[in-house]
Amino acid sequence: MKRITLFLFVNLAAVSMLTAVAALICAAFGVDLSAIGGAGDFVPLLAIAFIFGMAGALISLALSKTMVKATMKCRIVDGSEGPAERWLVSTVADLASRAGVGMPEVAIYPGEANAFATGARRDHALVAVSTRIMEQMSESELKAVLGHEMSHVANGDMVTMCLAQGVVNTFVIFFSHILAGIVQTTVNSNRRGERRRSGGGNWFLYHMLLQLFQTVFGLLAAMVLMWYSRKREFAADAGSARLLGSPSPMIAALRRLGNLRPGVLPDSIKAFGISGGKTSLFASHPSMEDRISALMNLPPDFAV
Repeated sequence: MKRITLFLFVNLAAVSMLTAVAALICAAFGVDLSAIGGAGDFVPLLAIAFIFGMAGALISLALSKTMVKATMKCRIVDGSEGPAERWLVSTVADLASRAGVGMPEVAIYPGEANAFATGARRDHALVAVSTRIMEQMSESELKAVLGHEMSHVANGDMVTMCLAQGVVNTFVIFFSHILAGIVQTTVNSNRRGERRRSGGGNWFLYHMLLQLFQTVFGLLAAMVLMWYSRKREFAADAGSARLLGSPSPMIAALRRLGNLRPGVLPDSIKAFGISGGKTSLFASHPSMEDRISALMNLPPDFAV
């Protein structure tokens, strides 16, 4: 709840900053917001950007467990199915207790080596592992991976990423409309010596500019979100080390994963699964080498 309250406050602060920045931009260009073709009045635009920016992210979060169960063909287990399932459920229960969160649903799904966590609430999450990762990893390595996923749950990373997505969506929608309107109004002024709303030609120009700015700002927003996702991966690795009392199991798990082909996950939960390869501006995960290095350089009192 504290994390949600904090991010709602950040969202309100971001909207206030949007208002001030947009006013300064328009003043600098001598643009009257009420004359921006297609963008409409300033306040409705800001409200629409906020509503649409947050709505998609919140709906995705609310439906995350339901959608992923269906798309990944998850089989919920309770430990009565066999020894492997019993070990899996008891291990997750132990890690949940250590992390101070409610017992999540535990699932197994068919596919290459991967694992993920999702859910809108810390105490009602879902932790799932693939059939191949259970076959290819030792119990110690798999426990470290589960510790990583439980750290995502304990840290509230699913909610944090959702709200961060909503914030950047608001920025993208708002500034795309504002800048498209500024450019269109400037073009009209240069061509006709006046600023005014106009018909079909200006409508087409406005929406072409809108698509351009949304693409550019969308790429910038993706880089910001992926940077934040990489930071949360380092934190989840350290969290696993704390839950297990040593970074060694997580280091071993990462080295094993570096030699496996990670299974593909849906975009909505990709940031909370396993990913290898090299770090890039659009990568949701750091490279295995960087993650191992970070674990090896944890301070001596990391477990405190």
